[in-house]
Amino acid sequence: MASVLIPVLYVFIVFGSLLVFSYIYRRRNARKVYEPYFPPHHERDVYFSLMQMSDPPASENLLKAALVRRAMTDVTRIIRLREDKPALQNLLQKGSIGDDLWNSLLAAEKEMEAEILEVAAEANAYVEGWGSVIFQTATEMMHNEKMRALVEQIPSIRAEAERKYGRAALPKLNVEAPPAPSTPQPAPAAPSLPSTPSTPARPETPSTAKSSNGLAPPSAGAESGTFSDSDRSVSTPSSPRSPSKSSSSKKSKKRK
Repeated sequence: MASVLIPVLYVFIVFGSLLVFSYIYRRRNARKVYEPYFPPHHERDVYFSLMQMSDPPASENLLKAALVRRAMTDVTRIIRLREDKPALQNLLQKGSIGDDLWNSLLAAEKEMEAEILEVAAEANAYVEGWGSVIFQTATEMMHNEKMRALVEQIPSIRAEAERKYGRAALPKLNVEAPPAPSTPQPAPAAPSLPSTPSTPARPETPSTAKSSNGLAPPSAGAESGTFSDSDRSVSTPSSPRSPSKSSSSKKSKKRK
């Protein structure tokens, strides 16, 4: 019996001590105030100050501008949280940082979630549906301000570069003006070819002329060795007339 009670009592003491230790540790951490991950939200304080003004009250346009400024600061902090969280998580796994920094980041993340919901509700109170696009507008304005700040820093950066490396003269580019268009000259006329002499026409022979023997004269085609149908036909002399029967009867009477 004593051999059974001793292991049970040992397990009960170990688990009891662990529960007491975890309870005390969690209670101490709950009372502990972590250092805030971000500085105080100045734009949010300005917006609340404008909301509480009563003599004279702040105009609606001024309140909207302050709300957009507040949203711009929220967007900046959200971007930083997204960039820092993976790096801090890797460092925490390696033991390079303590739990205090990680807990402060988690607290800042929860605070930003509540801040986003509050800003969206305030925007919808001014204009219905503005809460869904106010952070997009704030992001565009933030990028615009960064670009403007970079452009404004160009003269100082150039002056520092000239002081460090010396001022070099810019190369001169000789740009020649294009020549003026000249008056177009007429194209030379093409030389005329000598005209070929025309072939003389052959004299026509009269087709109505007849020779004394009744043959038709040869035509132009006969000279070239060809004959037409009319040239090939030869006119035959007319046959003599046969005496009539009446004349033969008269001659026979006279002879009698």
